[in-house]
Amino acid sequence: MRKTRLFAGGLLLASTCLSSSAFAETLDIGVTGELASFDTSQVSGGIWESQILMDVYEGLVKKSPDGELLPGMAESWEISEDGLTYTFHLREDAAWSDGEPVTAEDFVFGWRHLLDPANASKYAYMLYPVAGAEAVNTGEQPPEALGVASLDDGRTFQVTLDAPTPYFLQQLTHYTAYPAPKHTHEQYGDDWVKLDHIVTNGAFTPVKWVSQSHIDVRPNPEYYDAEDVTLDGVTYHTIEDRNAGVSRFRAGELDIMREYSSSMYGLLKDELPEATHMSTYLGSYYYAFNHREGHPTTDPRVREALNLAARRNVISEQIMGGTFQPALSFVPDGIAHYDVQEMALEGDMDARLARARELLEAAGYGPDNPLHLRLRYNTTDEHKKIAVAMAAMWRPLGVEVEMINAEATVHYQTIAEGDFDIARAGWIADYNDAENFLSLLHTGVGNNYGAYSNPDYDALLDQAADTLDLDERQQLLEQAEALALEDDALIPMLYYVSRNLVNTRLAGWEDNIEDDHPSRWVHFAD
Repeated sequence: MRKTRLFAGGLLLASTCLSSSAFAETLDIGVTGELASFDTSQVSGGIWESQILMDVYEGLVKKSPDGELLPGMAESWEISEDGLTYTFHLREDAAWSDGEPVTAEDFVFGWRHLLDPANASKYAYMLYPVAGAEAVNTGEQPPEALGVASLDDGRTFQVTLDAPTPYFLQQLTHYTAYPAPKHTHEQYGDDWVKLDHIVTNGAFTPVKWVSQSHIDVRPNPEYYDAEDVTLDGVTYHTIEDRNAGVSRFRAGELDIMREYSSSMYGLLKDELPEATHMSTYLGSYYYAFNHREGHPTTDPRVREALNLAARRNVISEQIMGGTFQPALSFVPDGIAHYDVQEMALEGDMDARLARARELLEAAGYGPDNPLHLRLRYNTTDEHKKIAVAMAAMWRPLGVEVEMINAEATVHYQTIAEGDFDIARAGWIADYNDAENFLSLLHTGVGNNYGAYSNPDYDALLDQAADTLDLDERQQLLEQAEALALEDDALIPMLYYVSRNLVNTRLAGWEDNIEDDHPSRWVHFAD
């Protein structure tokens, strides 16, 4: 059912969506990128994709409106005393949208499918805490070597880990831990995710997909809590132009715009104060250096010089209008059981620039041999502003920057292939643990865009993964971050804040540190 909106005097007012009718039952959400696939092994890693997938699939556990952990497909579980074995008891009424039961076999199949090296999932490493996962993902072991089992005729799912993992339950809310319908895959093969065949186990199921335009989902009648899902449906509109999204929100075409341009914050806060949300968020905005041979950024002197010249406060306050926070660490402030390790920057800006010039001269660059860099960023107004600002900050050092932009999916595919010198990237926490950020710099990880590799860094992360004591583990992770910053592995630039526009008639939306907002909790107030 299409949403109806009635406004004062019966007229649609382009300047506001704050008077939408109580008849509105379809939720319209603006998301900032295109979903790659409903097959979670093929997802490109954009935060917008998890926003859609969390509505149509559900894992063993799920999140409440404020981000707390709740039972999902599993109604209960036990953890062994040594922290290595998790036993999940699936709810009896867990079902796919075609009425077939969700079984432990679907989790076994789904996790093996994600780890299948033929699928080349960039997020496969998320399941590496599971015994045998890395060996399966690299092709060294068959899928059957994965430490998962279906017990009790498929009603019990058991997981064995390589080492105790304090954040494992939190990790299970990520889409890499969702089940996959084994029965439809067996029936349709690779076509199992086409809309004619797809079945899902979340609160909603997809019914229409117009590429680069929108995806429509409708309530899943087989969902165990279907009677508590009040929406008639959700439409996710692909809107990479944040300003266009704001205009559509103000025109009443959207109920939620997931991220607005930082330049709009002041105006929106003045004109739509109740609808304009900005909140603390676990996310880092950074520039990746390419550490592969043949790129000037393989030289540590070049990396240090470029880091020294970055004026983070200028970008945060003057260019972004206070809608980002300046960052000298990769792990954002606010991560549980962790103290961020900041990059050491000595002296004032003049002294740093003088040091940067010395470093570049020692690396062989100067007036007769300027440093040429290719800087890639994904297409948004604010990414462009930051890129232009960084290029201007490097220009006094004799650095010439070629800026290349592309839409988000193409951008991330390109930098994953190593075609850049410096690349804009961002990371939003999949779970509240420093490891989720630091693993991005581990050798061989799919989202390690710059191919940074340091055996000492890897050893610290590997040791932390095997450490039961939380305080000792914290120290190891902090040592790892400090080492990466000393290496100038990347340019930490900004901490994210979440920025959302939310129709004031919506209930069930709660700002939270991970900015997760499953639509099943949302409804229109009377």
